[in-house]
Amino acid sequence: MSREQLVAETLQVRLTAIRRQLHEQPELSHEEFETTASIKRWLEEAGIRVIDYGLKTGVIAEVGGTRGDGGPIVAVRADIDALPIQEETGLPFASKVPGKMHACGHDFHTASIIGTALLLKEREAELAGTVRFLFQPAEEKAKGAQQLIRAGALAGVDAVFGLHNKPDLPVGTIGIKGGPLMAAADGFVVEVEGRGSHAAVPEAGLDPIVTAAHMITALQSIVSRNVSALDSAVISVTRLNAGTAWNIISDKAVFDGTLRTFGDEVRSVVRERFEQVVHGVAAAFATKAAVKWIEGPPAVRNDQKWAEAAIPIAEKLGYKVIAPIPSPAGEDFAFYLKETEGLFVFLGTDGPQEWHHPAFDLDESALPVAASFFAALADEALHKLSAQSRQGG
Repeated sequence: MSREQLVAETLQVRLTAIRRQLHEQPELSHEEFETTASIKRWLEEAGIRVIDYGLKTGVIAEVGGTRGDGGPIVAVRADIDALPIQEETGLPFASKVPGKMHACGHDFHTASIIGTALLLKEREAELAGTVRFLFQPAEEKAKGAQQLIRAGALAGVDAVFGLHNKPDLPVGTIGIKGGPLMAAADGFVVEVEGRGSHAAVPEAGLDPIVTAAHMITALQSIVSRNVSALDSAVISVTRLNAGTAWNIISDKAVFDGTLRTFGDEVRSVVRERFEQVVHGVAAAFATKAAVKWIEGPPAVRNDQKWAEAAIPIAEKLGYKVIAPIPSPAGEDFAFYLKETEGLFVFLGTDGPQEWHHPAFDLDESALPVAASFFAALADEALHKLSAQSRQGG
């Protein structure tokens, strides 16, 4: 067995053990205390320096910066939180916590990027700068990225990189593209206020259910008549609550759902038209309406130059690169890309179910794929940024 094969096999075993330990003990957003402690321990055991940013959960660590000349800083991010889902995989290392599960693969992300840190630590003296690792809490609540930004985790960072596993792609495949990759994800709650009455005499009241029904129908025309066929958006009403009995017209109806868009202009136009439709229909039925927006992350929009830089790196490692189809799911990695340039990629894991499914799982042979790709990407990014700095000087 060659040294390279031995290193790859050792890495596979180590990262698989880490991923499975995380999988057995999932923790929800803002509750990742044991996960945080475990990540710190694994990193410190490898001699990787952990930086204190005053976080209650989450870990920030660094490798490199040993040349004494400062140099550029690139960040690599993994999310660490789980979901409130009862696991149904039947795996021997299934969640031991009732009602909680790593159903989005954040355990895979964490183990992969720990692998990246281990690989870069081995050649730390050769790095042309510093690699900062962001093990971020609360991605599922879309709060963790902003929390780390406020703590100063992006201070001095020249580029940031991240990943999401993709169950519908085979292991060894990496989805890389510039521009939009994941959607802005907003939630909405609409409250319609009418006037209750006996169901037998509806003319004595103002029916909020009929009003809400007309609103929901009208909202479906916003995308088809306000968004170009070359762009995209989704409005989904997912819940409607009203009424208390079969013979009473309620005085209130509430419905909520989500809006997904890939561009800031489309996002703004659709939200404006949404408000106009809701209030216009309410006025037509002599009712009142209020719209509450649940602000989600903006769209993940990759920098073209980093997409172009990453493709040959992946190919040199022997991985297949595809131009991925953008996902309408949301990702708070988008907040980092509002602060600095960077790249978010899809990494094939050949799983049986999509994200957030109770039977979600993935092929663990993808762990060293992710670790080696991000180690090579971070290393090359430091060299590019360092060269640019010398030329600029």
